[in-house]
Amino acid sequence: MRFFSSSIPSSVGLRSKGRLGLWLLLGVMLFAGAGAQAQTNANSFNLSIGLNGLGQPVDVDGAIKVLAIMTLLTLAPSIILLMTCFTRIVIVLSFVRSALSLQGAPSNQIIVGLSLFLTFFIMSPVWEKIDHEAITPYRAKQITSEVALDRAAAPIRSFMLKQTRPKDVELFVALAKTGPIPVDKLPLKIVIPSFIISELRTAFQMGFLLLVPFILIDLVVATVLMSMGMMMMPPMTISLPLKILLFVLVDGWHLVVSSIVQSFGT
Repeated sequence: MRFFSSSIPSSVGLRSKGRLGLWLLLGVMLFAGAGAQAQTNANSFNLSIGLNGLGQPVDVDGAIKVLAIMTLLTLAPSIILLMTCFTRIVIVLSFVRSALSLQGAPSNQIIVGLSLFLTFFIMSPVWEKIDHEAITPYRAKQITSEVALDRAAAPIRSFMLKQTRPKDVELFVALAKTGPIPVDKLPLKIVIPSFIISELRTAFQMGFLLLVPFILIDLVVATVLMSMGMMMMPPMTISLPLKILLFVLVDGWHLVVSSIVQSFGT
């Protein structure tokens, strides 16, 4: 991807807004560890006032972190929906159901559940890298929260940019009026919406390719019924079993899931 040469502006507002989604992801991953630590320190309360902390790296107070994590957990579904591969998967699976002309099979719960597990499968290398490079050192108090956030941003930004069209990134860079920015320093407030619209475009492209063969079956069945003078019989009565039979014979679910996973380059 070809981009720019200068550095990103270092304003506090830009960093806080662009990193909100990453804080949510870190909040989900840190929730178990933070809860255990809070339970261990529940019976102790220390207050220290002095100048010993001057000159040392500034970190966020533990109680504030726990409060922020508990608050941001309410926005955790947005993380799964918008910063992972969930969007593409659930749209493509919905197109499969529409192509088969099935209203309730598979149900929404099954589609969402399968999308979640496929999301965990595809995103597991990214989450493992975040845990190894950011979460584990942060829990061991080897790095500050600011350094952990910077390290955690790199894998998720790399994943999203890999799936994002340069045209979409350039659109939001121009709308944000941030000036020339290197690709590896793009703020998340630009990367996330660019990734979302790229995912929507890719999902609709895959959905269109899934619809074409089933539309042809509907056209053939409708033409045959018209030629036989059976205009009162709904074409869906004949085409629905044929489409289900075709989907089963070609092992449709295997092909669809395989195509979705491979579309992410895994």
